[in-house]
Amino acid sequence: MPDKIQTNNTSDSQPKADRPIGSVQIGTSGYSFEDWRGSFYPDKIDKGKMLDYYVQHFPTVEINSTYYGIPHPRVMANLIKKAPDGFDSLAKLHQSFTHRRSDLETDRKSFSEAILPLVEAGKLSGLLAQFPYSFKYSADNLDYTSICREAFPNVPLFVEFRHNSWVNRTMYERLKGEGVGYVCVDEPQLDGLLKPDVFATTETGYIRLHGRNAESWWTGGSLRYDYLYSNDELQEWNAKVKRLTAKVNKVYVLFNNCHQGKAVSNARQFVEMTKYL
Repeated sequence: MPDKIQTNNTSDSQPKADRPIGSVQIGTSGYSFEDWRGSFYPDKIDKGKMLDYYVQHFPTVEINSTYYGIPHPRVMANLIKKAPDGFDSLAKLHQSFTHRRSDLETDRKSFSEAILPLVEAGKLSGLLAQFPYSFKYSADNLDYTSICREAFPNVPLFVEFRHNSWVNRTMYERLKGEGVGYVCVDEPQLDGLLKPDVFATTETGYIRLHGRNAESWWTGGSLRYDYLYSNDELQEWNAKVKRLTAKVNKVYVLFNNCHQGKAVSNARQFVEMTKYL
């Protein structure tokens, strides 16, 4: 078993006193949810207008529809028209790359074509590879993360692991050496899941908050993300984000507790909490 890394620090080096504080971009994982009507979106908003509304409130979003299906390039080109200058879009890799992990050339070409309009417009800030709990640490699986990096060389890649075997020095050094970003997570503290540690392997920090619904976590479905963070819980993350901004150029904080608009509520709360950063 590789040596565990010390996850209470964000990097091996201490922050320089004269280094500017990194920016914090707060948003949600996904935006086009029907159960956000009334709590965030107007009740009768057209689904095609949801992103127009969203960008008025948040500076970044994860496009999670790309995980379930590879869209036509026209779909992504349409997003360019809705995203203002300075808005950061992040897209989840299609599940074939993170779950099937074989016979990927056709999907690689299709996905590359799908995201090309965003890439050419300079409006795609990164790709998120969210691996399942069953994807545990091994030399072969670590090599597979390099394959994902090589498949999309022109876009920053961030990887999220769900099994705590990944938190080790070998993983840290590989990701850092290849310029792949590590995704910090907040999730229930169940056996095998990751602890809410904060560190970065690139100059961009990435945090995803899934909620702490332990009772429904293993049953799957949308109820897994049915959780509203308390003010005290968000203050814990506020302190962690503040430490991280001293060591990186930018930090993304994405709320994935999307059930019934809870992600929006907590994201708004966190914006107010961290506005001094």
